[in-house]
Amino acid sequence: MSIKRINVDGLMKLEAFSHAVVAGDFIYVSGSLGTVGETVDLAEGGTAGQTTQVLKNIAGILAGCDASMSDVVKMNVFLSDMDTFGEMNESYMAFMGDNPPARITVGKAGLALGAAVEIDCIAYKKSA
Repeated sequence: MSIKRINVDGLMKLEAFSHAVVAGDFIYVSGSLGTVGETVDLAEGGTAGQTTQVLKNIAGILAGCDASMSDVVKMNVFLSDMDTFGEMNESYMAFMGDNPPARITVGKAGLALGAAVEIDCIAYKKSA
């Protein structure tokens, strides 16, 4: 099985990890924050705005792996404040549509950059 580490231009990345790793038919997307472009600036709009931005960032990472959000099989959502679950979920569902993947949401997480939300995921895309 081949393993490829994927990094996407135009997105913020810390040196400690790759944006994603492709291992066989699975794509493991690292925890992503709602940062804007290559900066460490978080999207405006609190949890709702950051949720939308992090999902856009993940979509870009998946595109760099020749995949899309429809290939996602599992998402892990981490919230700094579980009281913002409703606004995260509203933004999440608006982005993901009516057929979302499996998911867990964990609250009270201490997140980098003081972020309100962090999301990672696993996608499956059959190799050509």
